[in-house]
Amino acid sequence: MASFPERMLRASLLQAHIYEEVEADAGANRQALAVVVLSGAAVGVGGIANSGAQGILWQALVAVIGWWVWAYATYFIGTKLLPTAETEADLGQLLRTMGFAGAPGIVRLLMLVPALAFPVWVVGTLWELAAMVVAVRQALDYTSTLRALLVAAIGFPLYALALIASVLFLGPWPV
Repeated sequence: MASFPERMLRASLLQAHIYEEVEADAGANRQALAVVVLSGAAVGVGGIANSGAQGILWQALVAVIGWWVWAYATYFIGTKLLPTAETEADLGQLLRTMGFAGAPGIVRLLMLVPALAFPVWVVGTLWELAAMVVAVRQALDYTSTLRALLVAAIGFPLYALALIASVLFLGPWPV
């Protein structure tokens, strides 16, 4: 079994096997939460010039709420609305895999460089979305990446609302 930092790295590299590993490891719930908090805090640290230290806590909280809502929506969509014959998952499996899919978001620490803030935010967000598709595919036992993309995309607006609210409330980059 991989260590926590190794799991984060392999999740960032979009390695499907690591998502299978955390899906099966019911003990990885705290690790998944830690990834989400670290990713959210990275946005806060990256935007510290604009939002101060309270922005770190705010962004971490928004990340946790967004993660839970998106995972629940994805669970419902993937297991009730668009399951395949092979689909077998519970909410914990989605929370764990989607939590680790937040690992690429830690790149947002680079937002500390004002000229890089917006591009790094965009790259981090898109990288996380790609990881979410892998996480959803593995957690819901899909053989089709396109199906995983569809299920993730249907639930994404809920997560996007949390991201937009956090940007509007504190703004992650200096103006």
